[in-house]
Amino acid sequence: MPHEMLTQADVLLEGFLALDTPEGFRAELIEGEIVVTPPPDGDHEDYINLIMKQVIRLARTDMDFSGNKGLKLASGGRCPKNHVIPDGTFAPTELRLYRGADPWMPCEGVALVVEVTSTKPRADRTDKRHCYARGPIPLYLLVDREQSSVTLFSDPEGDDYRQHCTIPFGKRLTLPAPLAFDLETGELI
Repeated sequence: MPHEMLTQADVLLEGFLALDTPEGFRAELIEGEIVVTPPPDGDHEDYINLIMKQVIRLARTDMDFSGNKGLKLASGGRCPKNHVIPDGTFAPTELRLYRGADPWMPCEGVALVVEVTSTKPRADRTDKRHCYARGPIPLYLLVDREQSSVTLFSDPEGDDYRQHCTIPFGKRLTLPAPLAFDLETGELI
C-alpha cells in the first residue's frame, strides 16, 4: 500500500499538535513558527479581567468570554493553519460557540479577540494581527503595555485590518457593534 508523502507543513502541524508544554505555558503555531510563552504575570491578567468585565456588563449584545481558547485560522503562504490562543475571545451568547467546541475551534462567529503584550510583543502587534484579519475576526483589541496604549483593529481585509484606532491608557475607546459601548481604559494605568 503506497504511503502519502507528508509535506513540511503537515509534519510541522503534527509535531505542534503533539507538543506537551509545561503547566501554565501555552504553545501556538503562528505563520509556520511554534511559539511557546510562559504563564502571564498578574498585571497581564488584571488587564484582561478589566476588559472582560466591561464587555460583559456594557456590550449591547450579550457576549460570552473565553480566556485562552484555541482558534484555528488561515495562514499565509504554505504554512499549516495557524493555531492561535488569544488572551480573550468574545462571541455573542446566542451562538453558544464554546459549547462542545474542540480545543482548537474555527473562528467563525467570534466577534472580538483581545491580546495584552507580554514577552514577545511582535507576535501580538504584527503576526497575530495578520492571523486574526485572515480569520476574518471583525475586531482585534491590543493592549500594548510598552506603549501604554490600546489599539482597536477593525474592518479586516486579506491579511490585515483596514481601520485602526490607538489611544493612550486613560482615554475612552468606542467599540463598534455588536459591542457598541465606550471602553474605559483609565484602570489600565
